[in-house]
Amino acid sequence: MVGKESRHFFQLIKDFLTVYIPWQKACSPNTASAYRDVLNLLLEYLKETENLRLSEISFDIITRQTVEGYLDWLEVTRNNSVATRNHRLSCIRTFYKYAAGRDMLVTACSFELEKIPIKKITKVQIVKYFEEDALKTILCQPNTATKKGIRDLFYMILMYDTAARNQEILDLKVSDIYTSEKESHVVITGKGSKTRIVPLMRKTVEHFNNYLRVFHNGQVSNSLLFYVIQKGHKQAMSPDAVGKFMKIYGNTAREQNSNVPENLHPHMYRHSRSMHLYRGGMPLPLLSEWLGHAQLESTMIYAYADTKMKREAIEKATAVISPLRQGQDIAPWQDDDELIKSLYGLK
Repeated sequence: MVGKESRHFFQLIKDFLTVYIPWQKACSPNTASAYRDVLNLLLEYLKETENLRLSEISFDIITRQTVEGYLDWLEVTRNNSVATRNHRLSCIRTFYKYAAGRDMLVTACSFELEKIPIKKITKVQIVKYFEEDALKTILCQPNTATKKGIRDLFYMILMYDTAARNQEILDLKVSDIYTSEKESHVVITGKGSKTRIVPLMRKTVEHFNNYLRVFHNGQVSNSLLFYVIQKGHKQAMSPDAVGKFMKIYGNTAREQNSNVPENLHPHMYRHSRSMHLYRGGMPLPLLSEWLGHAQLESTMIYAYADTKMKREAIEKATAVISPLRQGQDIAPWQDDDELIKSLYGLK
């Protein structure tokens, strides 16, 4: 039986998610979904670490120490980044500020949560990505003799080709993809409900047409592009479901190719495609627009991370006779008369 304190706690969560965030704050559906995910994870943490049932959870249970433990759990157990940790702390604080406005007894805990420091993010961000040969191995993993294999393969191809965020792919409708002989593209709705048009490669369109035939009877509609069947009804795929099958394919691919990174996850496709496009010569301002970044600084991580391009540029800029290229032995130029004249001003 759910106690009075627990009912009060969950009623305020319901009001926060269904009234305050979408209507009073007019936040986007993705923002509302992010708050829901954060609170669900907090409840999952309490169930896993404290062995609590939902009917036992109330404001009295969730203290500053509880939230600090939750944040550490996100980093250590779930391998979340510091940025994700900070974002989820911010979401919990927002909920507690709302709850304190409805119940003065929550105010003290809300003040305590404000004392939890925002964790400093290291300035040098490490971009985890894979090379194109690793991608080829990964895409060979799904069994395309099955419907699930067809879906998983197309999902990974579309995610790589568009470099879209995982949630952006999950939000796509079938009608968001436009194909023709001359030009094909997808309309992606990103953060802040901003849309961008991303061109699609010919191979991606071929996989889309096959996926459309198998999963949507070849019909273009406003239905979700990717879905799962639960109790006979179509439901939206969850980000966790995507992360799960990608991790499985990553593990099997790594057994065949050591260049496949460990712990393959959806955002790695976005990073990898961005790195490959940057190396291919796409200017950073165009790449920034293509990725849907609000600021160019967000895109600079690919320029900072690409040691391969830096190495090639350094090698081109370093003279052939430099000790950095030849070591201590620079004998190869000794018999080069033209080079000797040039070095000593005789030419």
